[in-house]
Amino acid sequence: MGFSQLHYYIPTEKLENAIIIEKNLIIYGGTPAGITAAIQATRMGLTVAIVEFSHHIGGMTASGLGATDLGAEDAVGGLSKEFYQEIAKYYKKEKQCTFEPKAAQHVFNQWMKDYNIPVYLNQHLAEVVKEEGEIIEIRVEDGNRYKGKFFLDCSYEGDLLAKSDVSYFVGRESNVTYQEIYNGIQFGAPHHKFEKWIDPYVVEGQPASGLLPGITEDNPKQLGYQGQGDRRIQAYNFRICLTQEKEIRVPFPKPPQYDAERYQLLLRYIHAGVWDAMNLHTMLPNGKSDLNNYGAISTDNLGRNYDWPEGSYERREEIFQDHLNYDLGMLYFLANDARVPDAIREEMATWGLPKDEFEETGHWPHQLYIREGRRMISDYVMTDRNCLQQTFVKDSIGLASFHMDSHNCRRVVIDGRCVNEGDVQVAIGPYEISYRSIRPKAEECTNLLVPVCLSCSHIAYGSIRMEPVFMILGQSAAAAAALAYKHKTTVQDVKYEELKKELLKANQVVEWGADRQDDPIKRMAATFGKE
Repeated sequence: MGFSQLHYYIPTEKLENAIIIEKNLIIYGGTPAGITAAIQATRMGLTVAIVEFSHHIGGMTASGLGATDLGAEDAVGGLSKEFYQEIAKYYKKEKQCTFEPKAAQHVFNQWMKDYNIPVYLNQHLAEVVKEEGEIIEIRVEDGNRYKGKFFLDCSYEGDLLAKSDVSYFVGRESNVTYQEIYNGIQFGAPHHKFEKWIDPYVVEGQPASGLLPGITEDNPKQLGYQGQGDRRIQAYNFRICLTQEKEIRVPFPKPPQYDAERYQLLLRYIHAGVWDAMNLHTMLPNGKSDLNNYGAISTDNLGRNYDWPEGSYERREEIFQDHLNYDLGMLYFLANDARVPDAIREEMATWGLPKDEFEETGHWPHQLYIREGRRMISDYVMTDRNCLQQTFVKDSIGLASFHMDSHNCRRVVIDGRCVNEGDVQVAIGPYEISYRSIRPKAEECTNLLVPVCLSCSHIAYGSIRMEPVFMILGQSAAAAAALAYKHKTTVQDVKYEELKKELLKANQVVEWGADRQDDPIKRMAATFGKE
């Protein structure tokens, strides 16, 4: 098996014997949030099923993101903390916060086995059936139907909430929308920018020759102004597991649709004296690494993902393949193209894909890093004021603590040079996430909770969107659903004090006490750019 198996979407045919599954709780999305939700629901006595779009469970945590940013470690509790304890057991260590993809997959698979949680793979959501504001069932492309009393949308895209007619937003709100400081269009970031003046045109100095690939626009009228809202989203990439261990190293293969011209801007940057595209290697156990985007031009495929959140499955497949070809093509180009300086090609030749990871997909991660999809709009919207501890909530279901982090959204031309736009990195301390931000408005749906595409602004999501936080929120959402089921009430009518007791019983951290110590600036310096 190899790259022929690397797809986001392959249509499924209608089954002759389609099944009807009925559980107390149906979870759409086998992400880490969906997994912790399933376990918590099971612990509280609910019957549960996970309905997953892809071939795998575990989301990004099991697909290359092994250098997880925990933020303030004391802010992580419950099953999220248990996951890292299980990782430590896997490596026979007292503590281990970085891990190989196969280690995360092992923990998640073992959890499903231990709790006897049924998982249904390759289930592509097609339709949601609602009656009087409640979801009755969801139907998938192959004809299977999933009925429940309560539902969780744990997908990265928010597909279930959208098909349930729940309000949402895609893109960057204006700073005016929620009276924020760091939202909307952002120029002038000190990081992930061009360190040299780089001409954007195919023939330097000649705009008529056209733009180099990778530059999204050069019309001054489209630049916008600082803090202006738009529909752009931060860049996606693959979190690529690499190795220098000769025994398991597979040379970078040429991607299915290789185009060396896509890397002319990177080559120009290298010839200008800047070689930093591979700088963000975080080492993992057993000689492997987690490669992420770094600097002005790296693995982030700027401007090529705008259609993903609301796109059809077919359109998402096109975007997935484009990102696969871009990221793998970059590695192949740097290792093989004669125009790349010898020293860099020799350096790249020491790296490769580990043959004991992702064996079904040519040793390449199967999950594209969807840093941002839809975001629900509920009765409470988390904003940068929450992150900056200027606004506080009284219904906390968990903490976030990673810095406000938006990757660049586009690459433009200003005064004849390349400029990246959209990067934000702002250090913050731990803060509380509101229960109201994961439940829809009562008039829209009364038995759905959304712990991943929750109600928050673009820049607040830049902090909340970390995998440990998704695990926290998934667990808390399931606890709320279990209480709503127990009392035969809606998710909006769950009593917070009772929910808080359940969360504390589950070892969740819902408050950051004055006795806890944290240095967010030091944390950001230590983990800068990983997410």
